[in-house]
Amino acid sequence: MKEILVLYYSQHGSVREMARIVAHGIEQTSGIKARIRTVPKISTVCETVEPAIPDQGAPYAELRDLEECIGVALGSPTRFGNMAAPMKYFWDGTSSLWLKGALVGKAAATFTSSASIHGGQETTLISMMLPLLHHGMIMVGLPYSEPELNNTLSGGTPYGASHVAGSTGEKPITEDERKLCLALGRRLAETALKLAS
Repeated sequence: MKEILVLYYSQHGSVREMARIVAHGIEQTSGIKARIRTVPKISTVCETVEPAIPDQGAPYAELRDLEECIGVALGSPTRFGNMAAPMKYFWDGTSSLWLKGALVGKAAATFTSSASIHGGQETTLISMMLPLLHHGMIMVGLPYSEPELNNTLSGGTPYGASHVAGSTGEKPITEDERKLCLALGRRLAETALKLAS
């Protein structure tokens, strides 16, 4: 069975929940399984401060996860309109894959969560796209044929799924946000399968 990597970093749990929903959307496509992974927190001196294996939740991602999967769904909370440092740190360590073109032609999608509706969701999604594009990946977004994209009063963009979580992650994922996460997962899986065949 072919797999798609759902790689995320989450601080208060919103992005982790979005990753679960995106994975569910991926697995609605026949012949595809989601492989959920996370990245560890880092200190201000860029040394890992987390244990080698997480106590709970998804395992930490390894470079082989990127190589073995036919696509990537990438999620991070918004940090001043940018991906969180732990996710950036992970991608900064993927040069060996770039040198051999290991991700060229694979499908990718992005998702994010912010404290407020104007918290930089779209620029965060684009910031996550940059390393993926440098790796030669093919981006999948959300078209306006998804009715929730026009209806949402919280998260949701054509660049990828998003969620407005509140300052401490207290706001649950809305029905529109959930449907857009599912749609993103399905679109990514369908595209990845076509590109892999």
